[in-house]
Amino acid sequence: MGATINKHILLAVSGGIAAYKSAELVRLLRKQRAEVRVVMTHAAIQFVAPLTFQSLSGNPVHSELLDSAQENAMGHINLARWADVLLVAPATANCIAKFSQGLADDLLSTLYLAATCPVYIAPAMNQAMWNKAVTQENITKLISHGVKVIGPGKGDQACGENGLGRMAEPSEICDILCATDPDRLSLAGNKVLISAGPTREPLDPVRYITNRSSGKMGYALAHAALKAGAQVTLVSGPVSLSAPLGAKVIRVETAAEMHAAVMENIAGHAVYIGAAAVADYSPLVMQHEKIKKSADLTTLTLTKTKDILAAVASLDKRPYTVGFAAETHELELYAKNKLSQKNLDMIAANWVGHDEGGFDSEQNALQVFWKTGQKTLEMANKNQIAMQLIDLIADCMSEK
Repeated sequence: MGATINKHILLAVSGGIAAYKSAELVRLLRKQRAEVRVVMTHAAIQFVAPLTFQSLSGNPVHSELLDSAQENAMGHINLARWADVLLVAPATANCIAKFSQGLADDLLSTLYLAATCPVYIAPAMNQAMWNKAVTQENITKLISHGVKVIGPGKGDQACGENGLGRMAEPSEICDILCATDPDRLSLAGNKVLISAGPTREPLDPVRYITNRSSGKMGYALAHAALKAGAQVTLVSGPVSLSAPLGAKVIRVETAAEMHAAVMENIAGHAVYIGAAAVADYSPLVMQHEKIKKSADLTTLTLTKTKDILAAVASLDKRPYTVGFAAETHELELYAKNKLSQKNLDMIAANWVGHDEGGFDSEQNALQVFWKTGQKTLEMANKNQIAMQLIDLIADCMSEK
């Protein structure tokens, strides 16, 4: 945790076993010099005593909608105006559903409606509840309203099951709030869609065609865009990386699935960054049975896949469209041709097959081109490169 928060954090604790984690979260937020006030639902009080949060925060705990101790009995309005950030952790399926539907039958749901500050939620629930279609619809709706979602994580759950639904760790939540630096919110209020990772094109039930992309650059860009204040949707091919906390992640496998996911979700996004290494060709026919090793030679017929970058760039209401080019030779020539031919706003090109950078590496260097300029981002950690590229995109968008 580098930066301090120095904000008024209104922490709302709803009724789940993960409420015990919120006590540690208060301690970490106070350590970062945030002033914390705590709201608890009646169900949350069954898990952790209010005195715990009062002792850790140094402030009284609020649980009643109509508090006679507050001036005009309008405690929910007073708290909502006091807060710089409303953080709901844990956020149960019930409170997420209330937020989505605009219900206001207790202090927490009323606070959500009254809040004009940024809202973060850290979901926590059984994996089946998290995966239920209605829960995902509610989450999608909240994201469209500007709510930032932190987690959930994957692992063992109190019920004995395993899967997505664990509340993000307090340190992770605190890191995200610390990383949201108001002086660097270059993409605040913007929606950014990023595609990342490889695709897999099946030959038969056993084999597929793919490439060496690890997804690290695309995921680093998602982290950087979140830190810049954007709402991020990440369309990811198969990778071995943890989902960026706060991003909406859509997992796909084939080039066709990635094309469909991008085109179905691109509306309303201000920026599209095509960092995925999408297959250029896919087998014309997938064999439904394993291909046996018989003939010394075999012929494989491939068909060209749909061009996602070009499709996004040709939309009537197109976002600021950024492409990537991984090249083994004549990098500048191919990158500039791609910039022009696909009508992109910007292209970030990098060498592959060299000793440093490129696929499956922690480092990268980029040559970035746009219609009125170019810039070199020297070899560095991909997280640093991602922050530089996001800042450059924001600068170029403001000049456009």
